[in-house]
Amino acid sequence: MGLSKTIWAHPAEFLAHQQPENPVLFFSPGVLQAAARRFIDGFPGLVTYAVKSNPEEVVIENLAAAGVHGFDVASPAEIRMIRRLCPEAALHYNNPVRARSEIAVAVAHGVCSYSVDSHSELSKLIDLVPAAGTEITVRFKLPVQGAAYNFGAKFGATVELATELLARVAAAGFVPSITFHPGTQCTDPAAWEAYIRTAAQIARDAGVRIARLNVGGGFPSHRLSDVVPQIEATFALIGRVTAEAFGDARPALVCEPGRALVAESFSLAARVKAVRDDAHVFLNDGTYGNLDELPVIGIIDRVEVITPEGARRTGAPRPRIVFGPTCDSVDRLPGELPLPGDIAEDDYVLFHGLGAYSVATNTRFNGFGDVAIETVLSLH
Repeated sequence: MGLSKTIWAHPAEFLAHQQPENPVLFFSPGVLQAAARRFIDGFPGLVTYAVKSNPEEVVIENLAAAGVHGFDVASPAEIRMIRRLCPEAALHYNNPVRARSEIAVAVAHGVCSYSVDSHSELSKLIDLVPAAGTEITVRFKLPVQGAAYNFGAKFGATVELATELLARVAAAGFVPSITFHPGTQCTDPAAWEAYIRTAAQIARDAGVRIARLNVGGGFPSHRLSDVVPQIEATFALIGRVTAEAFGDARPALVCEPGRALVAESFSLAARVKAVRDDAHVFLNDGTYGNLDELPVIGIIDRVEVITPEGARRTGAPRPRIVFGPTCDSVDRLPGELPLPGDIAEDDYVLFHGLGAYSVATNTRFNGFGDVAIETVLSLH
């Protein structure tokens, strides 16, 4: 997979000229940089990018150009890549479980911020990481509300355990902080309030004044036409509630968006392989490819259908069952997707908002998975 050096006006222009057989991701650097500026200008604290959501180097480079200088990394591979592309960036190693060899890589690359959610993992950090100037952020969890799925099923200490861990972090001489993740695709700004107020209580109960509060990711992308993310309202709530909950002990704020930064900057064109008996639509991409997360997070209905000549299909929409290209019957998009009634074989279904967890989770199952990335000035 490589980034084309040609810059096209929009996806329809490329599709009409090239009529690609394999899926294509269209990338708009301008859209990505605008999303970065929206966070930098609006969020009341440090903005870091969750590299896992889309680790393409062109994404990292454009975010850095827009002013993002912090990155949430989860592996030695991500650490090495960011150090190579952005040598002076702040790296937050917020995968709470790490092998000792992975911690050693982080130390060698100057990582000075780690998260933790257990006594055993904190012991590793105390043994292997120099305390002076190093932040250890205690991650806690609450029952999930308003999120697409539960991040707390794998990570996050209970409130009681988090209180113990925070006191231990401070006693060991590290910079004490707190973090949480409200869950992915949180469309309700109120999802952050209970977490922030609980973080303040944890700090009080531990007798520790924390340096920073990392409010995690969870910021939503625009997946459904009728559900527009309330990003600015979320920023305002986070700032207000933090001031109320912590008072004079208010910590600096950090966020680590992934999908909300990168999703809108990519659109995916998948070609129609067949319209079976005018009922089922088969695409050359699916849930083993760039549409991997749709069965978990839900459908994206921001789609349009483009003919091989680059024209937009305008037939009355009909709900269709949509399958991917593999021979596995689970390779199906969730529910039914409204598509133009005149959709035909060799058309392209253009999915907007596909920058997050698409190229990063694409597989090669059944021999499918080839995808190109093309640069466009506009995605519409």
